[in-house]
Amino acid sequence: MKLNYYPETDSLYIDLSSETSAESVEISKGIVIDYDEDGHITGIDIDNASCKIDLKEIILNKVPAQLQAITA
Repeated sequence: MKLNYYPETDSLYIDLSSETSAESVEISKGIVIDYDEDGHITGIDIDNASCKIDLKEIILNKVPAQLQAITA
């Protein structure tokens, strides 16, 4: 999983899969879910992210993953 923030558009993309998106559905104003051709979620796009979520803090709790920190 990758979190990609784009300050020029204030959008956050949560990349959940390496599969190519085949369909996108807006589930709420400015929140789009991307699906692959098998119907699995590949990503979540959040427009105006700083108005919808707290971008200053990310907490991972009991996630079995290798952490990488990349700062802007």
